[in-house]
Amino acid sequence: MPEEIVNRVANSKLKTFNLEDHYPKGERILFDLKDWLYEGFVLREKEFRQAVKDHNWSVYQDNFVALTCSSDAIVPVWAFMLITAELEPYAKKVVLGNLTGLESSIYQEIINQLDVSEFQGLPVIVKGCSNKPVPDNAYIQIIQKLQPVVKSLMFGEACSSVPLYKKPKK
Repeated sequence: MPEEIVNRVANSKLKTFNLEDHYPKGERILFDLKDWLYEGFVLREKEFRQAVKDHNWSVYQDNFVALTCSSDAIVPVWAFMLITAELEPYAKKVVLGNLTGLESSIYQEIINQLDVSEFQGLPVIVKGCSNKPVPDNAYIQIIQKLQPVVKSLMFGEACSSVPLYKKPKK
């Protein structure tokens, strides 16, 4: 009689944490102020304020926005603040920087709010492959959040994981 196949991973206390499960819905948009500057380099306050006033900000509803200026113009911080004030009722989040910085900021906020008590004293594997653009920095942030509560941390998949941390025995 053949031996019964036992799934030891399914029967273990090993928990999987997948950052992709926390990926928030909403388009990520790069808003470039360069297009609102005279010849792409000079901020003329009156014209800039008029462009801000005339713009349809509701198109950013429930999206995430990164503000930038891709030209070598010197843009005063109040210009970014003015645009942020207009985006605030619509956008889920606004940051100054690029899309990578935006994604990192989104995940920082999510990870800060996570309750990780369900992982207390357990071996945890942080899933490595994702279909969504999880920033590398989020993996660093989640390790810092989980390490104080877990028994051990690994990265990858249950069948081929990389050990990262094991709580010292007392």
